[in-house]
Amino acid sequence: MRLRMWMYDLAREQFPTHEFLRHLCQLTFDAGYNALGLYLEHRFAYPSSPWTHGVDALTPAVVASLQSEFPALQIIPFVNLLGHFEGTLYSSGGDGLAEQRFAGMQGCPSNAEFLSLCEGLIDDTLAAFQSEIVHIGGDETWQLGACPKCAARASEPDAGKSALYGEHMGRLARRVVAAGRRPAVWADMFFEHPSALGYLPPETILFDWQYFSGPRLSPAGSNFEIVTCPALHTYNAAWMHLPQSESNIREHVQAAKSAPFFGLCLTTWEAALFGNYATMLPAIVGAGKLINQPNEGHSITQTQGGYDRARDASALLDGYRVQGEPYAEWAQLMGVELLDCGPLFRFSQTRSSLKCRLLLYSNPFLLWLRNRDDLLSEDGDRAHVIAQRAAAVAPNANMRGVSEFVQLGIEFVRHVEATSRHYSAGDVGLAIRALAPCRQVFEALERIARGNHVNSGGSLADIERCIIARRHVELVIARIKLYGDGSLGYRPSFEMISHPKFVPHDQAGWWLINRWANE
Repeated sequence: MRLRMWMYDLAREQFPTHEFLRHLCQLTFDAGYNALGLYLEHRFAYPSSPWTHGVDALTPAVVASLQSEFPALQIIPFVNLLGHFEGTLYSSGGDGLAEQRFAGMQGCPSNAEFLSLCEGLIDDTLAAFQSEIVHIGGDETWQLGACPKCAARASEPDAGKSALYGEHMGRLARRVVAAGRRPAVWADMFFEHPSALGYLPPETILFDWQYFSGPRLSPAGSNFEIVTCPALHTYNAAWMHLPQSESNIREHVQAAKSAPFFGLCLTTWEAALFGNYATMLPAIVGAGKLINQPNEGHSITQTQGGYDRARDASALLDGYRVQGEPYAEWAQLMGVELLDCGPLFRFSQTRSSLKCRLLLYSNPFLLWLRNRDDLLSEDGDRAHVIAQRAAAVAPNANMRGVSEFVQLGIEFVRHVEATSRHYSAGDVGLAIRALAPCRQVFEALERIARGNHVNSGGSLADIERCIIARRHVELVIARIKLYGDGSLGYRPSFEMISHPKFVPHDQAGWWLINRWANE
């Protein structure tokens, strides 16, 4: 394999310092990778469009410094120039560039202004990065043909969505080739629109991301070189699913041993919502050993007592063992044992409900509403004990914060359940007293989020999410004081009074029962 790399996701709210990026480059080189991918989207300070990025975005000056200091390491930019454009579309200046107004994450390939913006972003990227490869994205473009202009183009003879997609990505890829570089694109949309491949220049590299199996594309008979892409499963976990991550990596490594793939890219996604990149780095080192010195592959083996832990996560756990027993014990607890604590912590293909319902949707009571049966069960008790044990043995603040996030999330649901019972019994005073500690839950989480930001360039949005959650708890306490005694002539249910859309005197909850009013 010519390319052995891992990809760092800046676009999910990361704010890495220059020093942290230097640390990542050195770790990448030491772990046997020859490239580091930087997934940018709106987290790069493009000179041609200063309105597209927020504070402390990665700058061309920092990129230049890293490339000068690590000349043997290829630093590859990943921009996204059709789908996953939401950071720009939802900024002032992106008005009118979306395929659908205030919906989805795709720009409109029929919009000349959007195309001009994309070309400017490519030129900025080419000027800042020296890498042979420039990745221009193209994944998850599910909105193709949604706007009237695109729908008309897609309905033309010999056109369709494949032409819509291929013309846009092909034009941008040729711009990269004209600069003497090699374009790369994600391969997923070509399974749905295979004829779109005909629009790409032959220098294009296809990145085949498959996180629940081995690669679907094969170099045999392909007109394009292919990079196979497994993942560390973090977006769908309270922290990380170590056994499934290792199994996925092994499948891709074994495929790369038996066919002439151009390379392998280990993807890592979404360290927002209390993920923490510093806690993933030993796993990235362990994955590097798998890639460079692969053993025989194997699949996940589910036993009656859970996963065959020594077998299924051995290589990734080795990355923690070399740092000492506290690291290994912490990773075993959070990355293996927690997975056996019921549906909320079990491996799935969707984003973690714990993270989303507690913080992402600006209504932490959703976690109680949807997952109380799970978290108030023996599984929830066991998860709480594991998180407590992990926090106690955590060798640093980064790991301790990840564990405390799980612990505090469970404690929040316990407090809310007690509040609900007192409220339903008509005891307003006890309900308020039971809910009051939830303010401290989110104050503690806010401190952890601030530490994540300082220590590993973590999400500033997480800090704000904790503040929003605490303020909502305080609002619910105020509502209980005002309306919990029946002063409205009726007592709203606790589910209703704790919801952000609660309106006094709207006893029927029209926003809830009428879909047209609940967009």
